[in-house]
Amino acid sequence: MIYSMTGYGQSSRDLDGKKFRFEVKSLNGKNTDIRLRSTDNIMNREIELRKVILQNAIRGKFDAHLVIESAEGLEDSEINQALMQKYYHALKGFADTNNIDQGDILQSIIRLPNVVQTNEEALSDQEWMIVKQIAEEAVQKLMNFRSQEGESIKKDISERANNIINLLNEVGPYEEERIGILKERIKKNLKLHLSNDNIDENRFEQELIFYIEKIDINEEKVRLAQHCKYFLEEVSSQKIEKGKKLSFIAQEMGREINTLGAKAQHPEIQQVVVKMKDQLEKIKEQMLNIV
Repeated sequence: MIYSMTGYGQSSRDLDGKKFRFEVKSLNGKNTDIRLRSTDNIMNREIELRKVILQNAIRGKFDAHLVIESAEGLEDSEINQALMQKYYHALKGFADTNNIDQGDILQSIIRLPNVVQTNEEALSDQEWMIVKQIAEEAVQKLMNFRSQEGESIKKDISERANNIINLLNEVGPYEEERIGILKERIKKNLKLHLSNDNIDENRFEQELIFYIEKIDINEEKVRLAQHCKYFLEEVSSQKIEKGKKLSFIAQEMGREINTLGAKAQHPEIQQVVVKMKDQLEKIKEQMLNIV
């Protein structure tokens, strides 16, 4: 089971002439960050509302918005006319002094702080229960959205991890040829710099065996296969939060692929390594979008 970091959810209810609407969207984020906005006074409930999001949506960057609309509309609001007068004289004086077209100055003043004042009251217990319900519903819809997105991510990264395993199997047929190429290369270099009389054949064989063991790639192949298997197991696990763990496994896969490439010294194996790196980079890109 994979959950995407991106998603959206929304829910609403009506109560006593008021319409309550809660919407939440999530984006990629290494850490949990909740940006909560509201059209009403929820200061005494904000911490609880944040907990609803955190407990149900796990991890990500969240942008949540609570809208409470009253059927009375402007009856719940007052216009501070004295403040409007002050804003008007200040803006008009500035415009006249700087020869600026005043345009629709009234619209500008209405948007300034404290001109329209809402007669806000703290949420009642009944209203809070409505807010909590629609928040939980919206978050659940968000998680359903994330789950659907996560399925396509799961399919993609699983396919690419299996591609790496298949590419790893392509290395085997080149290994015997690789050893032969290394032997010939060493002998050629010896002939260029030393005469055959100066070569101790027994010592040469010992050094050759030591060198070949040093650049042996069997351990890297075994570890890479194990990492890929572990990666696929973790992708299919029932844990919800697994993005960070999968990223760590992908890093280990990358280390083995890089070491394999450094030791290869064979053109076809190098080409296989490049293909592995391409598949791994695609996996790492997807890691940024997994919860």
